[in-house]
Amino acid sequence: MHGEVRFDAFTRGLYATDASHYQIEPLGVVFPESAEDVESVLQVARAAGVPVLPRGGGTSQCGQTVGRAVVVDVSRHLTGVGPVVDGEIEVEPGVVLDQLNSGLASTHLWFPVDPATASRATLGGMAGNNSAGSRSLRYGMMVDNVAAVEAVLPDGRRLWLGEGGSEAQVMPDELAALRALYARDAEEIARRTPRTLRNVAGYNVDRLEPTRENLAHLLVGSEGTLAFFTRLRLRLKPLPRTRVLGVCHFDGLLPALDSVQHLVGLGPSAVELVDQNVLELAAAHPDHRTAMRGFVRGAPKALLLVEFSDEAPGADLGGKLAELEQLLGSLGFPDSVVRAEAPAEQAAVWSVRKAGLNIVMSMAGPRKPISFIEDCAVPLEHLSEYARRIEEIFGKHGAEGTWYAHASVGCLHVRPALNLRDPGDVRRMRAIAEEAHEVVREYGGTHSGEHGDGRLRSEFLETMLGERMARLFADVKKTLDPNGLMNPGNIVDPTLMDDRSLFRYTPEYGLVHELPVVLDWSAEGGLLGAVEACNNNGACRKSDPGVMCPSFRATGDERHSTRGRANALRLAMTGQLGHAGLDSAEMAEAMSLCISCKGCKRECPAGVDMAALKLEWQHRQNQRHGIPLRERLLADLPRQAPRLSRMATAINAAGNSRGLRTLAERHFGISKNRSLPHWSRRPWRDQEIGTWEPAEGPFADTLLFVDTFTRWFEPNVARAAYALLARTRKSVSGCFPADGRPLCCGRTYLSSGMLDEARREAERLVTYLHPYASLGVRIVGLEPSCVFTVKDEVPRLVPSDEARLVADSLSLFEEALDADLAGGTTLRFNNPPRHAAVHSHCHQKAAGAAEATLRLLGRVPGLEVTAIESGCCGMAGAFGYHAEHFDISMQMGELDLLPAVREQDGDTLIVAPGTSCRAQILDGTGRVALHPAEVLHKAL
Repeated sequence: MHGEVRFDAFTRGLYATDASHYQIEPLGVVFPESAEDVESVLQVARAAGVPVLPRGGGTSQCGQTVGRAVVVDVSRHLTGVGPVVDGEIEVEPGVVLDQLNSGLASTHLWFPVDPATASRATLGGMAGNNSAGSRSLRYGMMVDNVAAVEAVLPDGRRLWLGEGGSEAQVMPDELAALRALYARDAEEIARRTPRTLRNVAGYNVDRLEPTRENLAHLLVGSEGTLAFFTRLRLRLKPLPRTRVLGVCHFDGLLPALDSVQHLVGLGPSAVELVDQNVLELAAAHPDHRTAMRGFVRGAPKALLLVEFSDEAPGADLGGKLAELEQLLGSLGFPDSVVRAEAPAEQAAVWSVRKAGLNIVMSMAGPRKPISFIEDCAVPLEHLSEYARRIEEIFGKHGAEGTWYAHASVGCLHVRPALNLRDPGDVRRMRAIAEEAHEVVREYGGTHSGEHGDGRLRSEFLETMLGERMARLFADVKKTLDPNGLMNPGNIVDPTLMDDRSLFRYTPEYGLVHELPVVLDWSAEGGLLGAVEACNNNGACRKSDPGVMCPSFRATGDERHSTRGRANALRLAMTGQLGHAGLDSAEMAEAMSLCISCKGCKRECPAGVDMAALKLEWQHRQNQRHGIPLRERLLADLPRQAPRLSRMATAINAAGNSRGLRTLAERHFGISKNRSLPHWSRRPWRDQEIGTWEPAEGPFADTLLFVDTFTRWFEPNVARAAYALLARTRKSVSGCFPADGRPLCCGRTYLSSGMLDEARREAERLVTYLHPYASLGVRIVGLEPSCVFTVKDEVPRLVPSDEARLVADSLSLFEEALDADLAGGTTLRFNNPPRHAAVHSHCHQKAAGAAEATLRLLGRVPGLEVTAIESGCCGMAGAFGYHAEHFDISMQMGELDLLPAVREQDGDTLIVAPGTSCRAQILDGTGRVALHPAEVLHKAL
């Protein structure tokens, strides 16, 4: 056994939940490195008589990846991908779908089962659930796209099943028994299997029919209850090279659903529903609000997203959109289609649809949309009537529902909003489920159309499919897993869906260990409410180069994901990690790699702000254990810089000495491998541009706020920015606090958890800037981390109208200058550079301000500007200087940014607004990156 084994309470707590509302603490967690490790786990489990639970990304919505078992997480190490052979590919179960398809892009093939969680869904988990996606109308479900699986049976035998499998040689008795079971119940299977385009209820016993017998297909959708997948052979499809979307607007949900049966006749690859509630909730999210401006017209009650695709590059699909428009016109919906033909337009549409689940989970208040009937599927001719009757059931029980998802196959995700801490709402959940299932049966549908059965739906299998089918499932389970080793409590011998002892919020749940807070958490309902916002959707485990979550992307460790940290805090605050949970070494380890990039604040669909949560935890640690010397020294830089700058020459010489840097690492924990900031012998002085007092009247229209880093280390940035603003603004003034010490946003104190000191700096800053802001003076900052500290943390440190006005009056240099140029002001450029590659700061991206840098540089004639597709640089202020964090800091940089910089030719300027980013680029590549102000000033 080479993989890691963890049986500590902290890890068990992190793996007690998935994206469902259940919480069951496992016996332990294993991270296998090979199929042989999986065999070893099962061998030990058999000997000890304990169950085993395979797990991928942990994004199950039905509770099938939590249980009182040894959880085996395949996502860390079982990520091997084989070559493409005859249109098929073998993968290990921990491979993430998006990573597979990204690697296949050059072959013009793809794996076409595309669930909304593709950025973090593992292929093993998808096979376990028999997943599907938006395009299942064309490509089918997981069971239709898996040729064979290599599996370890509960008794330890490892073999391939399915096409080219060895089941006849390795498991002849079990094969004969399964065939006998099919022969016994063939008529019942034919009679009871729903005739819907989606069905994942129970086991795929219909795939035992002699003419299409495939034991791999029997295992697909078995939710880890029959065997453990170690490899999958997948069927690939040609990648559509051309796609178009028609966004169809409707003034009601039912008319939209009634149209679906007609729209599928046009041969679309997808027809997806987005209802009014999803649209309204999405509009509250910055990213989605921006995306929706391009395709939502007016205030529709429902949208149908109709996609047409072709494998030929450049295929003309405009005719299909014309057919769509004509058909909708004949149905009484003329001029209802917004075309999205450019790839960027389509990506914007799909970004909102794919976030549908997480958008609805962000609903404010104690009632949240709960998944328990959302996977019902009915024939298309009954879809509208089915929705009407479900709405009546909701009304009867005082609940409201949100509708979205796979209209093309009659599988609509509908989630009534309930509060599962309220016993009355728990009773409503069962009543709604039972009444909805009656409607589904009446229309010949299925109660389990996509996300599996799990602990949520397994108890209804007998009600929906009959006693004989339930007994058949039990006999299949007994044939392959006679001792009940594999993931018990799912499909066969299920637990009750409303057993509150298995809920995340049990009757005994509540706050036990309160965390004293400094920031204002009133909008979140308190600190615990902010932590509980995490619904475990797992978006922080995504594989694409967004900002969130750099520590998870670098480590692959659940502890170092936003979800892992949020769960850890929730468990500790509610007493589930013992008396010392908040102060344990395991909690410190989990928090240590959160670099406060703020990516989760924007990219997490539930809006979990781990950077702010970590501040409160750090503050508690400082109060209990004192502030370490290194953190105190680094945090105090703004106050000590005026004195230290007088020794710039000596400090710079010391920083260039390898021997002295080694001593600094030994005594202060500052990495000897990191180049230190170079103190300027001519730092920025605000006297260079003059000042004025508010009492003198509106003399200047702009204040230039120069941060600590720019002032003492890179004053050339401030001088370049002033030179540019002086050409576009009426008058620019500096900042002159009465005590003579430059203003500070408090960022360095925040990074060290010194919130009391950060508040003092925030109060000082607000006191000085508010009189100017109240006169309408615009304030311009240069360093993104400082600007967005004033806009994000300062109003929470100093919750007042004055602080909010200062925050609203402050803008990043690029935003300010771009607005000037967009308003008609001109700058003349002479001999500008030809190419610039831009890496935006994490806090810029989190605030939606990254585009301003690209727009501004794009206004320079002849300058070709490209954005570096990258997440966090990994430097994160003081984090990258820590000796113990140097290696992981560089690993984060190597994920995207540093390789991308190395790929740029020598004539391309590297541009990075953030001082930490520029330092990381220099240390990691040797390239000097410039602030946008420097680039523009040199081109004047």
